[in-house]
Amino acid sequence: MKKIALILFSSLLVLNPSCKKKNGDGGINLFSLEDDKKLGAQVAAEIAANPAEYPILSETSYPTAYSHLRRITNSILNSGRVNHKDDFDWTVKIIRNDTILNAFCTPGGYIYVYTGIIKYLDTEDQLAGVMGHEIAHADRRHSTDAMTREYGLSILFDIVLGKNQGKLTEIAKGLSSLKYSRGNESEADEYSVIYLSGTGYQCNGAGGFFQKLLDANSGNCEAGGFLSTHPCPDNRVQAINEKATLLGCTTTPYTGTTYQDFKNSLP
Repeated sequence: MKKIALILFSSLLVLNPSCKKKNGDGGINLFSLEDDKKLGAQVAAEIAANPAEYPILSETSYPTAYSHLRRITNSILNSGRVNHKDDFDWTVKIIRNDTILNAFCTPGGYIYVYTGIIKYLDTEDQLAGVMGHEIAHADRRHSTDAMTREYGLSILFDIVLGKNQGKLTEIAKGLSSLKYSRGNESEADEYSVIYLSGTGYQCNGAGGFFQKLLDANSGNCEAGGFLSTHPCPDNRVQAINEKATLLGCTTTPYTGTTYQDFKNSLP
């Protein structure tokens, strides 16, 4: 019966073009925007219920830190270039763990940033590049694509329909190590430049971030942290800078605020 329901649901998706979208690898995303939102909200609830794995920084205790992160995020969302800016909830959370240099997102615009990566970076442009990259994963709907590859279509459909709580918990625990395809990663890099081109940030800020990681790891793309879950082609920084040149967007460092103030606002 479950198989029949899945076949019928998939048939409805084929008949409804609004539920299909090509991903960065040319494949088809069979989930609707509403599915993305439901799935993201369910996973976000699981993350909130697991403080041992994801110690979310209290916004009540650290309002200034959240103010900085939301200001950066809203600047990107209001660039006029985010396709699903008004479709998703776009929530941001800070995870208190200084040892992890990473950020990740769920479908539907739930973004999580570790204190480790915020403190590791040198400039707000670099963090804006990271945020643009993560926003792209949700906006271009790579998150659903990656979760489908990792867990299977039928399991995710079950979760959207409110079933299989055990698997939902497993998915929530594995999000920080969820790997995207190289096609998705390249597209997220490209759209980070596109988004930032409509802001006051260096549009190639993501390039500065990746270069810092590469320098620290002697050019090894697969070395720990962010690069272990975000595959790194040899020409990643070059491709970001070439996109910035093609768009003719600013690569002048942002001077609106002091990034150190953001770092100082964290525990």
